[in-house]
Amino acid sequence: MNMKFNKNEDHNKLLVSSLNHKLKRVKLGGGEKRIEKHHAKGKMTARERIDFLLDDKSKAIEIGAFAGEGMYKEHGGCPSGGVVVKIGYVSGKQCIVVANDATVKAGAWFPITGKKNLRAQEIAIENKLPIIYLVDSAGVYLPMQDEIFPDKEHFGRIFRNNAVMSSMGITQIAAVMGSCVAGGAYLPIMSDEALIVEKTGSIFLAGSYLVKAAIGESIDNETLGGATTHSEISGVTDYKATDDKDALTRIKNIMDKMGNFDKAGFNHKKAAAPKEKQEEIYGILPKKRSDQYDVREIISRLVDGSEFEEYKEGYGQTIITGYARIDGWAVGIVANQRKIVKTKKGEMQFGGVIYSDSADKATRFIANCNQKKIPLVFLQDVTGFMVGSKSEHGGIIKDGAKMVNAVSNSVVPKFTIIMGNSYGAGNYAMCGKAYDPRLIVAWPSAELAVMGGTQAAKVLAQIETAAMEKKGEKVDEEKEKEVFDAIKSRYDEQTSPYYAAARLWTDAVIDPLDTRKWISMGIEAANHAPIEKDFNLGVIQT
Repeated sequence: MNMKFNKNEDHNKLLVSSLNHKLKRVKLGGGEKRIEKHHAKGKMTARERIDFLLDDKSKAIEIGAFAGEGMYKEHGGCPSGGVVVKIGYVSGKQCIVVANDATVKAGAWFPITGKKNLRAQEIAIENKLPIIYLVDSAGVYLPMQDEIFPDKEHFGRIFRNNAVMSSMGITQIAAVMGSCVAGGAYLPIMSDEALIVEKTGSIFLAGSYLVKAAIGESIDNETLGGATTHSEISGVTDYKATDDKDALTRIKNIMDKMGNFDKAGFNHKKAAAPKEKQEEIYGILPKKRSDQYDVREIISRLVDGSEFEEYKEGYGQTIITGYARIDGWAVGIVANQRKIVKTKKGEMQFGGVIYSDSADKATRFIANCNQKKIPLVFLQDVTGFMVGSKSEHGGIIKDGAKMVNAVSNSVVPKFTIIMGNSYGAGNYAMCGKAYDPRLIVAWPSAELAVMGGTQAAKVLAQIETAAMEKKGEKVDEEKEKEVFDAIKSRYDEQTSPYYAAARLWTDAVIDPLDTRKWISMGIEAANHAPIEKDFNLGVIQT
């Protein structure tokens, strides 16, 4: 291996090491002291509950582990958004599990908590995937109630989705393993089946203090809304469990009796590992985001047998398209090519840029995959569409619009992996979050922004220094550099994959070596939902 490969490898392995360190910290939730207090009450933590429930915790993927990262500092933070969400297997059935983390502000709902819960329900709805709620929450975080309570995508949408999923026949099971108060009390009762844990679980619209203040009645919380009350008097819950493990075991037993589901019928054969070493991705992916590389080298380390049937190989070469298998599932791959390429006309095209011919090819390929019912995988490392008079006169906007149209109207499941750059309209055309990928994840090397940090900082610095000069302030080279560096630092922070993951613009930051697992489990989930509409591009400019 050459020196450049070794430098790339060292850099990317350090990024993965940093990722694992961040994940380890996030998984502590509210911290070790709060975990100890939680255990002292005879309760398992949210992550312990999920691990006990799943058949094999290693065969699971976590959605939104970095939700809330770096946010709400003035409120003490909100690790993982105060809720843990995983896709895994319970009694052999693939499902999504949502568990409130009561070590984080007693499981209270921050704005990002609501967004993450809605994302979990969106995944369940899109894929018709069973969903299990492990409830242990103090309800809305009152100091931020205006950002979580009244709007369309706020707290109330959760219960609306409960009702919609029920009408769709999507299985919902809820276990009340701690507090379940106020509006949150509706979630378990709007599920198909509800369990409650004796002594630790409670459900009520208003707790004992509020009842005393409102109507003058003196009553303790257990009598008001504990397990015995709701299992034997009100009939609100269906099962009473003696402790957390008993409740989780009962859920396993319920899942074990579930019948089979109608399948979408995506093509699947016996899986095969790539022939090329997957670990070599670390050495191929450049340390510098501006460096060139051949994306086919990445593809060959992601697909079964390293076999890739390329579509229109000699045309539109800054996007690579073709068919392959990932963990046995047939997929269509749309990938940005980061090599400078030469056309048959002798013209040079920059890697990572979408040209008219590339957009045209991708549009056609996406249509083919929809025709054949083949899920799409987008590998993003894109700086945007080509600019300049030649591109404008050649109709780059028209060809880009066709590609965006095809991505938008695609009816097969889409999965997006942000390997490197994800800038501007390139993010959109390559199936960014706004285009409904079933799952979207970033490698630690990813950068998401409207444009590159240096470009953006130069533009913003010019505007800022011009404004300063208008006010009569002296702006010399040193001052210009100071302004540029400050803007560049702020902008670089915002392009980080962790900044995006904190706001759920992506579902996760993952080790590149976990990519096959994410795509495979994503397609398996999508296979629960038969495609119910035809692919139609609508009106496009030709």
